[in-house]
Amino acid sequence: MKKFLMTAMAVAVCLISQVSANVIGYWTTIDDETNEAKSVVQIYEHNGAIYGRVVKLLQNPSARADIPGNPPVLNMDIIWGLKKDDDTYSGGHVLDPQKGRVYRCEMWREGNTLVMRGKLGIFWRDQRWQLNTSYRPTSTAAPTPRIPRVD
Repeated sequence: MKKFLMTAMAVAVCLISQVSANVIGYWTTIDDETNEAKSVVQIYEHNGAIYGRVVKLLQNPSARADIPGNPPVLNMDIIWGLKKDDDTYSGGHVLDPQKGRVYRCEMWREGNTLVMRGKLGIFWRDQRWQLNTSYRPTSTAAPTPRIPRVD
Protein backbone atom coordinates (compact mmCIF):
# COMPACT_ATOMS: atom_id res chain seq x y z
CA MET A 1 0.00 0.00 0.00
CA LYS A 2 2.82 2.39 0.90
CA LYS A 3 4.48 1.75 -2.48
CA PHE A 4 1.17 2.42 -4.27
CA LEU A 5 0.68 5.75 -2.45
CA MET A 6 4.23 6.86 -3.23
CA THR A 7 3.74 5.99 -6.91
CA ALA A 8 0.38 7.80 -7.01
CA MET A 9 1.94 10.90 -5.42
CA ALA A 10 4.82 10.85 -7.91
CA VAL A 11 2.38 10.63 -10.84
CA ALA A 12 0.28 13.47 -9.37
CA VAL A 13 3.36 15.70 -8.98
CA CYS A 14 4.37 15.01 -12.59
CA LEU A 15 0.87 15.83 -13.86
CA ILE A 16 0.68 19.04 -11.80
CA SER A 17 4.08 20.19 -13.05
CA GLN A 18 2.98 19.57 -16.65
CA VAL A 19 -0.21 21.60 -16.15
CA SER A 20 1.65 24.40 -14.36
CA ALA A 21 4.13 24.71 -17.26
CA ASN A 22 1.35 25.60 -19.74
CA VAL A 23 1.43 29.32 -20.53
CA ILE A 24 -1.61 29.42 -22.85
CA GLY A 25 -4.34 31.70 -21.50
CA TYR A 26 -4.99 35.23 -20.32
CA TRP A 27 -2.47 37.10 -18.19
CA THR A 28 -2.63 40.46 -16.44
CA THR A 29 0.59 42.32 -17.13
CA ILE A 30 2.19 43.98 -14.13
CA ASP A 31 4.57 46.89 -14.69
CA ASP A 32 7.90 46.02 -13.06
CA GLU A 33 8.59 49.69 -12.22
CA THR A 34 5.19 50.81 -10.84
CA ASN A 35 3.79 47.39 -9.82
CA GLU A 36 0.47 48.38 -11.44
CA ALA A 37 -1.69 46.21 -13.69
CA LYS A 38 -1.46 47.55 -17.25
CA SER A 39 -3.17 45.15 -19.64
CA VAL A 40 -4.49 41.69 -20.34
CA VAL A 41 -2.47 39.63 -22.81
CA GLN A 42 -3.71 36.48 -24.48
CA ILE A 43 -0.91 33.94 -24.83
CA TYR A 44 -1.75 31.54 -27.66
CA GLU A 45 -0.14 28.92 -29.84
CA HIS A 46 -0.01 29.01 -33.64
CA ASN A 47 1.83 26.41 -35.75
CA GLY A 48 3.91 25.26 -32.77
CA ALA A 49 5.05 28.73 -31.67
CA ILE A 50 3.82 30.92 -28.81
CA TYR A 51 2.46 34.43 -29.37
CA GLY A 52 0.99 37.09 -27.12
CA ARG A 53 -1.67 39.65 -28.03
CA VAL A 54 -2.89 42.62 -25.99
CA VAL A 55 -6.65 42.07 -25.63
CA LYS A 56 -7.43 44.71 -23.00
CA LEU A 57 -5.75 47.92 -21.85
CA LEU A 58 -6.41 48.74 -18.20
CA GLN A 59 -4.90 52.24 -17.97
CA ASN A 60 -4.97 53.94 -21.36
CA PRO A 61 -7.41 52.22 -23.75
CA SER A 62 -6.37 54.42 -26.68
CA ALA A 63 -2.59 53.90 -26.24
CA ARG A 64 -0.56 53.77 -29.43
CA ALA A 65 2.74 52.00 -29.99
CA ASP A 66 5.93 53.94 -30.58
CA ILE A 67 6.68 52.07 -33.83
CA PRO A 68 6.21 53.05 -37.50
CA GLY A 69 2.60 54.09 -38.11
CA ASN A 70 1.87 54.43 -34.37
CA PRO A 71 -0.73 51.62 -34.42
CA PRO A 72 -3.05 51.04 -31.46
CA VAL A 73 -1.60 48.75 -28.79
CA LEU A 74 -4.98 47.07 -28.33
CA ASN A 75 -5.11 43.86 -30.41
CA MET A 76 -1.38 44.08 -31.19
CA ASP A 77 0.84 41.01 -30.99
CA ILE A 78 3.69 41.94 -28.65
CA ILE A 79 5.19 38.44 -28.29
CA TRP A 80 6.09 36.13 -31.14
CA GLY A 81 8.11 33.08 -32.08
CA LEU A 82 8.65 31.40 -28.70
CA LYS A 83 9.29 27.64 -28.73
CA LYS A 84 8.90 25.22 -25.84
CA ASP A 85 12.15 24.08 -24.21
CA ASP A 86 11.28 21.87 -21.19
CA ASP A 87 9.33 24.18 -18.83
CA THR A 88 10.65 27.33 -20.51
CA TYR A 89 9.62 29.01 -23.76
CA SER A 90 12.49 30.77 -25.54
CA GLY A 91 13.87 31.91 -28.88
CA GLY A 92 11.21 34.55 -29.48
CA HIS A 93 10.78 38.29 -29.27
CA VAL A 94 8.80 40.75 -27.18
CA LEU A 95 7.91 44.31 -28.13
CA ASP A 96 7.76 47.07 -25.56
CA PRO A 97 5.11 49.20 -27.30
CA GLN A 98 5.83 52.30 -25.18
CA LYS A 99 9.52 52.36 -26.08
CA GLY A 100 9.18 50.82 -29.53
CA ARG A 101 11.97 48.34 -28.76
CA VAL A 102 12.08 44.64 -29.51
CA TYR A 103 13.92 42.30 -27.14
CA ARG A 104 14.75 38.63 -27.21
CA CYS A 105 12.56 36.89 -24.68
CA GLU A 106 11.81 33.79 -22.75
CA MET A 107 9.00 32.93 -20.38
CA TRP A 108 8.06 30.32 -17.85
CA ARG A 109 5.27 29.69 -15.44
CA GLU A 110 5.56 29.62 -11.66
CA GLY A 111 2.12 28.59 -10.39
CA ASN A 112 -0.30 31.41 -11.29
CA THR A 113 2.56 33.72 -12.26
CA LEU A 114 4.08 34.01 -15.72
CA VAL A 115 7.67 35.24 -15.67
CA MET A 116 8.42 37.22 -18.84
CA ARG A 117 12.11 37.95 -19.38
CA GLY A 118 13.18 40.49 -22.00
CA LYS A 119 16.86 40.37 -23.00
CA LEU A 120 19.17 42.86 -24.66
CA GLY A 121 22.73 41.59 -25.01
CA ILE A 122 23.85 40.32 -21.61
CA PHE A 123 21.20 42.36 -19.78
CA TRP A 124 17.66 41.31 -18.96
CA ARG A 125 14.54 42.51 -17.20
CA ASP A 126 11.78 40.38 -15.74
CA GLN A 127 8.09 41.08 -15.37
CA ARG A 128 5.76 38.86 -13.39
CA TRP A 129 2.30 38.60 -14.92
CA GLN A 130 -0.67 37.17 -13.04
CA LEU A 131 -3.07 34.55 -14.38
CA ASN A 132 -6.34 36.25 -15.29
CA THR A 133 -9.35 33.99 -14.79
CA SER A 134 -11.99 36.73 -15.03
CA TYR A 135 -11.37 38.07 -18.56
CA ARG A 136 -14.02 36.92 -21.03
CA PRO A 137 -13.12 37.27 -24.72
CA THR A 138 -15.70 38.57 -27.17
CA SER A 139 -14.65 35.91 -29.69
CA THR A 140 -13.51 32.33 -29.24
CA ALA A 141 -11.90 32.17 -32.69
CA ALA A 142 -8.25 31.15 -32.68
CA PRO A 143 -6.03 34.19 -33.34
CA THR A 144 -3.79 34.43 -36.38
CA PRO A 145 -0.45 36.11 -35.63
CA ARG A 146 0.07 39.66 -36.82
CA ILE A 147 3.66 40.62 -36.09
CA PRO A 148 4.01 44.41 -36.03
CA ARG A 149 6.47 46.20 -38.31
CA VAL A 150 9.11 47.67 -36.04
CA ASP A 151 11.95 48.72 -38.35
